[in-house]
Amino acid sequence: MTYPEPEQPSLPILLEAVLSVGSELELHSTLQHIVESAAELCAARYGALGVVDPERSRLTDLFTTGMTEAERAAIPHLPDGRTGLLGALVSDPRPLLLDDLTQDPRAAGFPPGHPPMRSFLGVPIRVHTEVFGNLYLTEKRGGGSFTDTDLSLLRVLASQAGIAIGNSRLYETARRRERWIEGAAAVTTTLLAGRPAADALMCVAERARLLADAAAGVVLQPTPEGGMEIVAASTHGDPGDLVGTAIAPGSPVLEQLLGGEAVFIEDSATDPRMTTHVRERFGPSMMLPLQSGGQLIGTLALPRDRGGRPYDAVDRLLASQFASQAALALVLADAQHDREQLAVYEDRDRIARDLHDLVVQRLFATEMMLESTRRRSSNAPSGDLVGDELSQAVDELDSTIQEVRTAIFALQQPPTDAPTTFRGRVLRETGGAAALLGFQPSVKFAGAVDALLPEPVAGDLLSALRGALAAAHRRRDVTSVEVEVDATPAGVRLTVTDDGRTESGARGTTMTWSSAV
Repeated sequence: MTYPEPEQPSLPILLEAVLSVGSELELHSTLQHIVESAAELCAARYGALGVVDPERSRLTDLFTTGMTEAERAAIPHLPDGRTGLLGALVSDPRPLLLDDLTQDPRAAGFPPGHPPMRSFLGVPIRVHTEVFGNLYLTEKRGGGSFTDTDLSLLRVLASQAGIAIGNSRLYETARRRERWIEGAAAVTTTLLAGRPAADALMCVAERARLLADAAAGVVLQPTPEGGMEIVAASTHGDPGDLVGTAIAPGSPVLEQLLGGEAVFIEDSATDPRMTTHVRERFGPSMMLPLQSGGQLIGTLALPRDRGGRPYDAVDRLLASQFASQAALALVLADAQHDREQLAVYEDRDRIARDLHDLVVQRLFATEMMLESTRRRSSNAPSGDLVGDELSQAVDELDSTIQEVRTAIFALQQPPTDAPTTFRGRVLRETGGAAALLGFQPSVKFAGAVDALLPEPVAGDLLSALRGALAAAHRRRDVTSVEVEVDATPAGVRLTVTDDGRTESGARGTTMTWSSAV
């Protein structure tokens, strides 16, 4: 049986195809338009455009036309372009024209379920001097073979397609660069707004994941043992067991990460350098150093799903620039936090000095004046009554001075540091009790408590203080708690008084603890 020779495409059809492939700026749409125009131009039943990765010598994407949804579903996976006729064009990008591809020894690599094919035409697409990909056409409509005219027409279309792809790639790269720049600016603005350290790392991980179209964005930081641990993770859903996953010392990839080197992985699940239990769920990945000014903050990892699209050179460049910008923002945010903390400490120190130099000295002078007046009035008529009132005023002033001195001491303690003095440890205990009681217990110190109390006695006193504060919290209607520590060379006494009601209904309880020093 013979087939009639199909009508050759006319010049208007070629011109229409050339004009149509340049009508799109978005790269994905441009590539799909090219393969559809090529099939129509050469009257091919099936067409494909394979995008070549020059670093890996394989196809990274394949755009097709002519197959139905059922035929597509019957193909388990697309060819990678490393074998068969597709591989031949990848390794040797020259036009290829075959009457019957089944007779060619290179005809291998087509996935099972693909429709039967005989006639074959393939040409490379070049963008400037780089081979971007290949156009493949099979099954000439009408049952004939592709002709030299078809080959010439397809080469013209491929040449124009190279120009259109070059323009689309420039446009796509510009858009991607714009998104990454906007993302880096948003991260910088957010970090400098004063967010906590954990939120800052999460912000970097989440923004990078969205920009890279990754399955996860994670931040790893060095551990004291010499490994690295995931401290922040952003995924489409629940990150599960990602946070806390550690890369143990001795891992092949660890030396590069701790050295501040970027690591690019084609398949996390099969790469021998990856040793964590979560690697099996990911495919292509980038691991980028977060470092600024020689300071390594950690590593930003951006893995994609298994079988996901590999990262290209533009992805790697833009993500690396983002990581450098994010690291700088983290360093600046940390420095800003330190400056704010320093300003708070300086302000607290100034308030403490003002209280000591002005308030305490004036209260002390007033106390001395009242004491002198009480003594002079003791021999005057009604001296006992006046003396009692003056004594009470002196006691109140003395109590006020103790309270102010305690406040001065508390102001001089950095809020985030563990207290090193006994006074500071007592204030930390009462400050913790304030969160439960709903008010701050009153604290008084008498004597050189820091100098007189040895560590064993100080520890026992603090234990007694915790028990007394806990008991006060359990009582009803507690509105005030007074703590007094009185130290002398002979011994120390702790007195804790509260106004709560006991089980019997009595109001007020006093707990006393004492020890020799």
